This record gives sequence, structure tokens and C-alpha cells, in this order.
Amino acid sequence: MLIPAMARRHSNKYAMSRKTRNSLTALIAVLILAFSLADRLFVNPKVSTAVSGNQQLADFENLHNKEFIVPYVVDGDTFDIDYPDKNFKHTRIRLLGIDTPETKKPNTPVMHFGPEASEKTKQLILNKRVIILLDSVSKTRDKYGRLLCYAKISDGRILNELLVEGGFAYADLRFQHSFYSKYESLMKKARKNKIGLWQNINFEQFPGWLKKNRPNWQ
Repeated sequence: MLIPAMARRHSNKYAMSRKTRNSLTALIAVLILAFSLADRLFVNPKVSTAVSGNQQLADFENLHNKEFIVPYVVDGDTFDIDYPDKNFKHTRIRLLGIDTPETKKPNTPVMHFGPEASEKTKQLILNKRVIILLDSVSKTRDKYGRLLCYAKISDGRILNELLVEGGFAYADLRFQHSFYSKYESLMKKARKNKIGLWQNINFEQFPGWLKKNRPNWQ
């Protein structure tokens, strides 16, 4: 009777030992996975942030509060300045805080008042000098690599503001910047006074993002 009892005790000890080893093996596997995920989640973003930070610093150093000539206007809110950008001869500008109706966006029809907005921007800055002003609240680049900024024209006025208050552009309500509230107020005033694109626009002619932000506008 003693031998089976001892065998059971040895068997139990072996079972516990195997269970412990299995637990330790599982714990090690979890730790390895955790370190692997930590490497992906925390190390790589730091590199990405550093690159983004370097871009911000370079943009402020090379472009902020400096004057350039505008050789080409894409549409109302997008144009080029005569400063090289990586492999490109010119730096492409996207005016910050506003959105003019599309005229050249792929797979998008020309929008209401788009040609008028493009023509207004050409009149004001094409082949003329502008001063580029960056905003510390906003990123200096959008997802397409375009420089986000305000543009001061020759008479000292800010092009972004002129386009909104003149009814050539919407205040872009999707992204924060230093003059968000001011531009929104300018847009409300232009709409109230039916200036520019607000003279005879209907809800379906609004850009999609504005329909979502102002669903009750009719």
C-alpha cells in the first residue's frame, strides 16, 4: 500500500512541476510578445515624430515670414512659390484655414464658384510677391506634403482672409488654427450678406465636409 501512495506523491510533484514549467513558458512568450509590440508601438513613432519635428523646424527656418514669387496658381487656395522643395522645383502652398470650391481635383466636377475663386487668387498673387506666414498651432504640412500657411500680399492684407470675406472661400472648419474663430465669423458675415458664392448657392453645392458640419444650412 505504501508504494502506490509514494508513486502518487511523485506523480503529483511531477504534475505540478510540469504545470509550473508550462506557466513559465507561457509567461516568457507573453513577455516576448509585449516587448515586440512595445518596439512597434513606442519606438517607431518616436522616429516618426522626430522626422516631423525636423520638417516643422526646417519650414519655419526657411519659409516663415519670408517673401517669394508665385509662378503658378492651381486654384483658389493652392499655388506654388519659387522655393525648391526636396525633388521639386517649387514649394506647393495650401492656404491654411480656408477651402475654395474645387476646379482641378481628380474625379471631382468643377464646383460652384470655383472658377471665380481661382481667378481672384490669380489676380491677387500670380507672378507677384507674397510673404509666407506659418502657424505654430497648426502643422506646417498636410498629408500631401503641401505647406500650410497664411499669405500676405503686397498691400499687407492676408489672402486667406480676403478670400473668405469676399465670398470666394469657405472657412475650413475641419482643422484648428490660430484664426479659426475669426475665419468662421468672416464666413458667417459673407453668407448673411450674400457675398460671392453665397449669392445663389444651395445646400447640395456645399463641399461634403461643410454639409456634415452645418447640416441645417438650407
